[in-house]
Amino acid sequence: MKIKFIIIVFSIVWIGIIVRIFFLAVESNVYYKKLSHQNTIKNEEIAPVRGEIVDRNNQPIAINKLGFKIKLAPHLRSKKKIDTFNDELDNIITLFPKLDRAKIVKNYIKKDSFYNHNFIDVVHFIPYEDMLAVYTTLNLRENIKIIPAPKRYYPYENIGAHIIGYVSRANKKDIDKDPMLELIGYTGKTGIEKYYNGYLQGTPGKRKIKVNANNQEIEELEYESADEDRKLTLSLDIELQKYISGLFKKKVGAVVVMSVDGAILAAGSFPNYDLNIFVSGMSYDMYNDLSSSLDHPFTNKLINGLYPPGSTIKPTLGLLYITTDLNEKWKVDCKSHMPLGKRIYRCWKKKGHGITDVKKAIRESCDDFFYKGSLILGNQKMSEGFMRYGLGQKTGVDLPNEFIGIVPSREWKRKKYNRNWNIGETVNTSIGQGDFLTTPLQMAQQTALIATAKLPTPHLAKMIGDEEYESEFRDVYTKKELKKLPLIQKAMYEVCNYPSGTATHYLHSKVKIAGKTGTAQVVAIKQDVKKRKLEHEMAYYRRSHAWFTSYGPYKNPQYVVLVMIEHGGHGGHAAGGIISDIYNKLLELDYIKM
Repeated sequence: MKIKFIIIVFSIVWIGIIVRIFFLAVESNVYYKKLSHQNTIKNEEIAPVRGEIVDRNNQPIAINKLGFKIKLAPHLRSKKKIDTFNDELDNIITLFPKLDRAKIVKNYIKKDSFYNHNFIDVVHFIPYEDMLAVYTTLNLRENIKIIPAPKRYYPYENIGAHIIGYVSRANKKDIDKDPMLELIGYTGKTGIEKYYNGYLQGTPGKRKIKVNANNQEIEELEYESADEDRKLTLSLDIELQKYISGLFKKKVGAVVVMSVDGAILAAGSFPNYDLNIFVSGMSYDMYNDLSSSLDHPFTNKLINGLYPPGSTIKPTLGLLYITTDLNEKWKVDCKSHMPLGKRIYRCWKKKGHGITDVKKAIRESCDDFFYKGSLILGNQKMSEGFMRYGLGQKTGVDLPNEFIGIVPSREWKRKKYNRNWNIGETVNTSIGQGDFLTTPLQMAQQTALIATAKLPTPHLAKMIGDEEYESEFRDVYTKKELKKLPLIQKAMYEVCNYPSGTATHYLHSKVKIAGKTGTAQVVAIKQDVKKRKLEHEMAYYRRSHAWFTSYGPYKNPQYVVLVMIEHGGHGGHAAGGIISDIYNKLLELDYIKM
């Protein structure tokens, strides 16, 4: 029995040995053959240089500063080589004392493994001028490689920040979506930089090289250059953008200057921030100050700020009124208030507007006219009309993560809250209040629609490489609406030029314009805002938002100019001067032809 047991154990051991020999000799052959090949013939990818972004006048908006990255040879942390590793670190820190030694070690450990035979990035960027004097000294060391590494730079710093966007180091999520970022290291995070990231980053080049057993390059066998330096030209005028930023100093809100064909000449969200801090990294205190600000500097208010449109919606709704259940002769007697159920809906003018038709209602912003018209038209026709005109959906601008806003309706409320619609909500919608929410860019698009009878797709790109960006339009008006549109256009002209127009006395524009002011009430203030502010400090945040949207010249519409100032109060008073200054600047820069 004992002999049988010994024979069985002996047999199992020998079978195990034979299986292991078979694996090493046969199954692992392919793996080791491949590894051996990699030790002699090596393929390397060449990171492409990110394309530059320029404005319409070829002024650089996003460029690359010349610099270098430092790489260390792998496997230097072994017992035999640890002294070499520390020596190399000492050399680097001696030459660049501002570098963080612990961070260099962390970068090295992250990529150092038995299977990695490539040099490891330990310092991602050293400016050209700092490296120049010590380049030869470092480059002669066999464990160190100095590789060209451009760094994104925004020469205008905070100007047009939300439009341009920024790049920063790619994280794991980014790399999972685009493995090429493992090589490139940086990716567009917001704005144009993100939307056109695939174009701007280019495609890598390739090198096939022969190396020896110590991973030292012997010979270059093949070389394919990277597809890089892809230029993107925007429709923006950065000098105009700079001028407008000066007008918005210490103000919170948004501005859009757009050609009626959709090309954005200038656009801003305020307050803004220096884009360069995201490339180099910022302190926790700086990030905390920006992220906790009640003025939300990180929010691109142009496409992500949702506001009640207030009275700026009245020209659009007025056209809908006179082409559906009402007509241009329909009038109301505004006595400053309208009882409805247990509530009284008031007009802004305490004495009322008296007998009012659609033109006067737009010119003098009579709420009562729109209240009563909404009761005849009804919410369904109103919401369907707004959606047909392009509200409640994306404008299609070439920026990432655009919001669609809200056109409130019975169906929308049922889906969102599982509650029934009430007649008061129809009345609130008619003056751009309640749950009605739009972005500033949506309202600029609506203004262009009224000015030209075409709904343009806003865009920032002018040239993608050598290919010109083509503007797009949609026809959304019916034949009847096209016929009645001049009446709405005349009403908007009177807003800015008639003695009783809501904007007339606040303008000093040399260009004859048409427009509409708006005052949108802040319905509620979030609880977290209340907790962070003392009661006496809350008065500002309870003030209404000020809107002013316009187009000009009136007889030959060329540009839309929209200004929205958070908590600015009356639209004409808060924004009339800025609107005028922008039109005068467009005239001075020869954009507007009189």
